[in-house]
Amino acid sequence: MTSAPTTAPAFDGRLVLPTDADWDDARVGRVFNGRRPDRQPDAVLIAANVDDVQKGVRLAIQNGWTVAVRSGGHAWAAWSVRDGGLLIDLGALTDISYDEATHIVSAGPATKGGEVLSPYLEERGRFFNGGHCPTVGIGGFLLQGGQGWNQRGWGWAAESVVAVDVVTADGELVRADAEQNSDLYWAARGAGPSFPGIVVRFHLNTRPKFGALAHTVHGYELEDFTEVMTWMYQAHHRIPDNVEIVCVSVPVPLPDDADAVLAQEPVLVDGLPAETTAERRLFLVTGLAFGDDEEHARASLAEFNTSPVLDRAVFVQDAAPSTLVEQREEQLRNNPEHWQYICDNAWIDGENTPEGIAAMVDGIRPLFTTNPTDRGFAIWMSNAPRRALADMAFSLHTDAYVAAYTVYEDPAEFARNRAWVDEVFAHAEPVTAGQYLGDSDMTNRQLKFMAPANWAKLQQIIADRDPEGRFHRYLAKDPATINVNHWELAER
Repeated sequence: MTSAPTTAPAFDGRLVLPTDADWDDARVGRVFNGRRPDRQPDAVLIAANVDDVQKGVRLAIQNGWTVAVRSGGHAWAAWSVRDGGLLIDLGALTDISYDEATHIVSAGPATKGGEVLSPYLEERGRFFNGGHCPTVGIGGFLLQGGQGWNQRGWGWAAESVVAVDVVTADGELVRADAEQNSDLYWAARGAGPSFPGIVVRFHLNTRPKFGALAHTVHGYELEDFTEVMTWMYQAHHRIPDNVEIVCVSVPVPLPDDADAVLAQEPVLVDGLPAETTAERRLFLVTGLAFGDDEEHARASLAEFNTSPVLDRAVFVQDAAPSTLVEQREEQLRNNPEHWQYICDNAWIDGENTPEGIAAMVDGIRPLFTTNPTDRGFAIWMSNAPRRALADMAFSLHTDAYVAAYTVYEDPAEFARNRAWVDEVFAHAEPVTAGQYLGDSDMTNRQLKFMAPANWAKLQQIIADRDPEGRFHRYLAKDPATINVNHWELAER
C-alpha cells in the first residue's frame, strides 16, 4: 500500500484514508451484498459533486494511483472495491432534472432507479424502465446494459441513453453523445466496470407512463417444473411484447394444507396467498402487463391461461390489477439488503424444436429445484422475440435469461452455497451462450458477454482514451481470457 497523499486538494466531500476511524464504512459500507470483500484501496474519495470527481482523478494521476468507481454499490462481486488505488464514491451524485419539451430526464449515477427516479417521472406522467430492485443506482446498471422493466418489449435501458457526461482519464469533463465523443457514448452503453472514464450524469429518453398494470401469477409445485417450463418455452413467443414474463423459484407463504388453498380460493396479496402459516418453495409463472388501460392489460395476459397444467396449480392469480408501488415492495422483500449473496447467470440458447426445448429445460432445471438456502431464488426471464440491438457495446443476448441466487446470513455457509452455484451452472453449460455483466462474478467464472467485434472495438476505445490504465479494468480471475466462455478455452 502506498503512503498517504501529500498534495491532496481541498474537496467539498472527503478523502478517507486507511488510518481513519470510519475507513471500513467508507470502503464497503455502501456495498449491497453483505458478503464484503477484504480488498483494500489506498484511499476512498466520498465525492460531493462533479468537481470533486475531477479533482480525484487528478489526485490519482499525481500519486500514481489507479481509479475505481462506485455508483449504487449493487454489484454482487463489489467490483468497485480494489486492492490499491483510489475508490471514488459517487453516492452524493443524485441530482435529477427533467425537460418538459424533450421528455429527457437527466440524473446522477447514484440515483436509485426505482426508489427515486421512477416516482419522480410518474408524477410527470412519464416512465423509464430502470432496474427491478428499487435501490439499484442507475450508474452501474446502465453501464452494463440495463436489464429493466419489460426490456423484452421496450429494449435495454441503455438504449434510452441519449448522452452521458464523463470525467476522462486526465480529469476533464466532456459530453458524449451520437455527435461528440461518440466513442465514449458507444462504450458507456455496455462496457460495464471497464468503461474508460467516470460517468457523472446520464441523459435518458423517457416514455409515456402506461395506463394500467395487470399481474398474472401461477404457483406450481417444483415437480411440475419440466412440464410448465416446456410449455413456457413454446408460449412466450406468442405473448404480446407489452408483457414482462418471468418464471421464478422462490419460497412462498402458504397454508400447510395445499389442498385447502385450492378449495378455499384464497385471497391473494401481491400474487401470493394472504393469512398464511408457513413457507415452501414453489415455481411461479408470472406475467406483468403494461397496458394502455385495464382492459388492454388484462387481454394481454390471456395466453397464460393456456397452460396445460393450470389445473394442478397451487394457486392462480389471473390478471389482477397491480401498481408499481406493489411491484417495488415485492422486489425489496425478495432482495434483503446486507444479507450475503452468491449468484451467477447465463444466456440460454437452443433450437426452438421439441428436442432443443427439452435440452434447455433440462439444462436449467437444477437452478429452480435445488436451491440450498431458504431465501434463495432463481429467475427465468423471456427476451423473445429477440431483436436487433442498437449500435453499442452491449451486444450479447438470447431468447431467455436465467440467474440463480443463494441468500444467507451465516458466513460459514459460503462454501456450500458457492459449490451449489458452480454445480448448477456447470450443468447448464451445454445450453449457455454467455452471461450478462450485471449478475456476473468474473473472480469465480468467466463467460462471454459481448460480441467479438464489439469487444475488439471496446479494447481500442480503452487504449485510446486511457492509455496509461488509469481506470481499473474488469475484476477477473484471468484478465487474459475475458469475454470467452471458460469451457471453450481448451478448444482453442
